[in-house]
Amino acid sequence: MRRFLPVLSVSIVLLARAAFADVPPSPAPTAAPTPVVLPPAPTIDDPMLAPMPPAPTAIGTWEQTLDLIRNRSTDLRTAFDEVLRAQGLVRTALAATLLTINGTATYQHQLAGSNTAFSVTPAQQAALGPAVSQLLEGLGETSNDQVILGAQATQPIIAFEAWHSYKTSKINVQAAQLSFEDMKRTIALSVANDLIAVITAERVAELNRVGTRSALERLDLARRKNDLGAASRLDVIRAQQDVETARATLVTGDESLRQAREALGLALGIPGEVGVTKDLNLDGLVKAAVDTCRAADSVDDRADVAAARTRLEVAKRRVDDVYYLFLPTLSAQSVASYDLSLPSSAGSTVSSWNISGVLTVPLWDGGVRYGSLRQNRALEDEARQTLEATRRVALVQVAQARRSVSVAEASEMVAKNARVLAAENDRLTRTGYIEGQGTSLELVTAAAALREAEITLALRQFDLVRARVTAILALANCPW
Repeated sequence: MRRFLPVLSVSIVLLARAAFADVPPSPAPTAAPTPVVLPPAPTIDDPMLAPMPPAPTAIGTWEQTLDLIRNRSTDLRTAFDEVLRAQGLVRTALAATLLTINGTATYQHQLAGSNTAFSVTPAQQAALGPAVSQLLEGLGETSNDQVILGAQATQPIIAFEAWHSYKTSKINVQAAQLSFEDMKRTIALSVANDLIAVITAERVAELNRVGTRSALERLDLARRKNDLGAASRLDVIRAQQDVETARATLVTGDESLRQAREALGLALGIPGEVGVTKDLNLDGLVKAAVDTCRAADSVDDRADVAAARTRLEVAKRRVDDVYYLFLPTLSAQSVASYDLSLPSSAGSTVSSWNISGVLTVPLWDGGVRYGSLRQNRALEDEARQTLEATRRVALVQVAQARRSVSVAEASEMVAKNARVLAAENDRLTRTGYIEGQGTSLELVTAAAALREAEITLALRQFDLVRARVTAILALANCPW
């Protein structure tokens, strides 16, 4: 029994070794990889990151904008001068129907003939004065002179063409006033768009600086990883290229901002840059601009279409004006004259005053009326085509303006989604690159896509505001 126990122990040991012979030994624990420790990021200090200086003049309210337009807009002043010009033509046309008085004075000196001496009578001295009487007595010894004073008054009694032209000129004033009102609408829409363009350009310039700062931070990251041996020289070069691209976009955006400010200045009559204040509420600006105008009932009620329709009426009446030139005219005339013959030993003078009626019948003028008739018929057809073209353009503008609101809203939604995706892509790419899982090309591409998405979103947001303003003012009249 004692001999059997050692043998049994040895057998158990051998069987245990055989059972665990196929089990691989467990690997020895290894140390966790030490993460790359980057030095703290330095402060990015670049001269190009300085914000754009403010414009010399800044707009804070829509009322301030309207004051500048009224006082300095050359287009508005030109349209107002056209109204004054039309009113002046009304007064000119009215004068053709009113009384006209003309005075005449004739002095006749006889170069050949009798040299009869004469003297000036006391009545003549009282009428002409002592100085003139002495002069005439001195001249009368050598020549026979004559002084004729006269006055003529004419009052049209029947003048169809003059009366018709007067009415035509009054209708032309209405056309000029409608054009003036449409100029107000056009200027209001243009200035509102210029204000939005300045705000947009300032926002884009700000985003360009943010993008340039991010590019500089990525460049610093690539350089520090290169110094630690975790990145290559190619990564640094790609980051530098991204920085230069961001700088180029920044320079272009700043110039676009300057041009937008200058365009606003020209619209307001200021030859320079005009910006907007920081506290300018865009929604309040849009509401104020809309409140200064009232919606028209239809396209035919819009000022430019109404002005074109009135000009067509004026063109038709001018054709009728030519027809009235074929009719006779009747006027009353009165002529008064005072004839003083020098020398006159007896103090002879001749005075006369008469009144007459004059009937004028146009027979032949060489074809002037027929030429005027053909010319005014052509002008009438031009006015009709202008009215049709203006109405067509107005219909398309209103339809496009209304459609642009929904298009702008959809574009803004797409831009928002694209911006969220671009931001998340840039974040994940940046995190992966820091952890050594991404390439510098992916980092640069994601950063450029984020910059573009930020700018696109800003543009789409302001496009929506511009579309709403255009949709309201496209069918409105602005009597400010």
